[in-house]
Amino acid sequence: MKIRAVIFDIYGTLLEVGPPPADARERWERLCKDRFGRPARLTLDAFMAKCEKIIAREHDTARTAGVRHPEIFWPSVAREALPELERLPDAGGDDFLFEHAQLQRTVRLMPGAATTLATLAERRIVLGLASNCQPYTLRELDHDLSGAKLDRSIFTHELCFFSFVAGFSKPDPRVFRWLRDRLQLRGVPPSETLMVGDRHDNDIEPAEKQGFQTWLLAGAPFPGKHAGGDWSALDSHLSTLLV
Repeated sequence: MKIRAVIFDIYGTLLEVGPPPADARERWERLCKDRFGRPARLTLDAFMAKCEKIIAREHDTARTAGVRHPEIFWPSVAREALPELERLPDAGGDDFLFEHAQLQRTVRLMPGAATTLATLAERRIVLGLASNCQPYTLRELDHDLSGAKLDRSIFTHELCFFSFVAGFSKPDPRVFRWLRDRLQLRGVPPSETLMVGDRHDNDIEPAEKQGFQTWLLAGAPFPGKHAGGDWSALDSHLSTLLV
């Protein structure tokens, strides 16, 4: 069946995630001294441990309220764990959290993704995003798209689901029902929409339950009933589906 829209996951799909930098702890110390004018009050490990406790508390509260797959808002968690952040101007706080995110792992645009995205945009295929993510994710994506001479405007704003905005995350079925409803407002049924993601549990299975076509992004063709493979294989697959 032909497709008129493609929805992409971000981490593990558009952005390749690698290990943290070897000097992450030293960079944390420099970051705190530069931003706050004094040595870090918490080590990087202590900061993350404190954040994990806050996240666990917030998840428990949300589940008690009936949210099966809760999502936190990372800036709020970070500011509770490190109150000094409140003294930074908004842009300064955002910069701090972005730089901290780069100490947790490295990211880059997936090899082959830029070519496929450019082709889809040129063909005026409707594009969207469905990601469990935080505000710094969008800055990371913007940076890497820019390096490939692309920008986030190729994705339709109304078809971008970000968990930190919604307060719940994939694989909650509401994610793909949300996307399905907005696609149908544009006259595009889920049967003519391809969901591309790297996780069967978060991306493929819940999308299929809402009637989407799917592609499991993997290093090799995925055995079984699901279509899948790397970006090169996806590009070839798309060439047979575009209207």
